[in-house]
Amino acid sequence: MQCLAWQPGQEGGNSIADILSGKVNPSGKLATTFPMSYSDVPSAKTFPGRELSGVAPMLSNPFGGKPAEAVYDEGIFVGYRYYDSFGIKPAYDFGYGLSYTTFSYGPLKVSSNKFTDKVSVNITVQNTGRVPGKEVVQLYVSAPQKKLSKPASELKAFAKTRLLKPGESQNVSLVITAKDLASFDTSSSSWVAEAGTYTLNIAASPSDVKRSAKVELAQDLIVEKTKKVLVPRSELKELQRSGR
Repeated sequence: MQCLAWQPGQEGGNSIADILSGKVNPSGKLATTFPMSYSDVPSAKTFPGRELSGVAPMLSNPFGGKPAEAVYDEGIFVGYRYYDSFGIKPAYDFGYGLSYTTFSYGPLKVSSNKFTDKVSVNITVQNTGRVPGKEVVQLYVSAPQKKLSKPASELKAFAKTRLLKPGESQNVSLVITAKDLASFDTSSSSWVAEAGTYTLNIAASPSDVKRSAKVELAQDLIVEKTKKVLVPRSELKELQRSGR
């Protein structure tokens, strides 16, 4: 058995022992993605960058090496959004976690299939195992692929149940607002929720979807308007999903 504990502090040993012995049932979920190999990381293609020719060294900085540039072109495809969107299977995906018990998900109930200003979703989670435990319910949204580039799915809400005894269940309610559907449109300097069909996925992780529902947004919504500041001096060629 392997255990990765990061930096848990001086009580970390006791915590790990409690989990491995079964005294405590773990309920945490990964907040990052573990790739199969370094070559699967999106920035691996451009890191550590290239040396800049014709640029004077930073002589005033004794720690400054040769002038170089590393371009990160992931754009919106950062973290799990990249692996999910480009079909790259990770070793352990974002949102993944283990438990000594199991959980079942009931039917997904949506307040409305027509989106106006917000939509609430409700689902019942039941502990179907033999020991008490907690479950983290995750809500991912898949947006229509139109003018604005979108990842395959994005985490928009989550909630952890209370400690459920074997056979016990709890209703979990989550809310999606117009801001959760919006993406930034650089051409208009605004956050826009585009019209179309949005898929709401209740999941244990991006690759473990339990229930799904669809909602319709009748017309584009401008959620927030911004001003252009700190514009990059050179054009960035960001990643794009195929088939758009």
